[in-house]
Amino acid sequence: MSSSGVLRPRPPIPRRTPGTSRGLLAGLCVVLAAVAAGDLFSLYIGARLRADVETDGGFAFVSEDRLDQADHLFLVYDQIHVFGLAACAAVFITWFHRMRRNAGSLAPDRFGRGPGWAIGAWFVPVAGLWMPYRIAVDMWSAGARATPAAGPAGVSFWPVNLWWGSFTGSVLLGWYANTGYRRAEDLHPLLDAGKLGVAAAALNIVAAASAAYFAFRLTHVLNLATAGGSR
Repeated sequence: MSSSGVLRPRPPIPRRTPGTSRGLLAGLCVVLAAVAAGDLFSLYIGARLRADVETDGGFAFVSEDRLDQADHLFLVYDQIHVFGLAACAAVFITWFHRMRRNAGSLAPDRFGRGPGWAIGAWFVPVAGLWMPYRIAVDMWSAGARATPAAGPAGVSFWPVNLWWGSFTGSVLLGWYANTGYRRAEDLHPLLDAGKLGVAAAALNIVAAASAAYFAFRLTHVLNLATAGGSR
């Protein structure tokens, strides 16, 4: 209250910018690196199994001891891989949802569904192979349009496309590899399943690296945009 007795409104409290902490991004990069390391181990197991294959008169065979060792290593890898993927999924979806909220505050007209779909879309059968990609594209577009240096003609979606293409490819190849491995009754189908597994692991390494790059770029752009809009 002033000396004249007239009430004057207080200046508004600055709104907190809904940015993403560096800790969350760093944690995401760590779990992605851990998943990629597990896939490198899978590549090693596959290469070791191929090296143990011997041929004689057009027939391929592997000693029972070597086959048992490879089977044991694959079992260990599968057990570790499940926990690694669960941790990676939890951190990634948390980050993805945070980014969707931030992007929605910048361009609410770009999104036809609420922020909760940044979580739920991953668990929708079949559509889960497409819906998260659409959300990622919309977030990328929102960040690009809100950044002064980027215009609609200059928006490049290759980081999103590379990440999603390699991710879905690794999921599908991994499913086929696991199906072939369970149905294999002799060495040749087992080796064929192993080739698919190696391809899936290689694609998953690409997916992990491209996901880290996509996450870093999107986080940086959206944080810049929200910080600029709060001034």
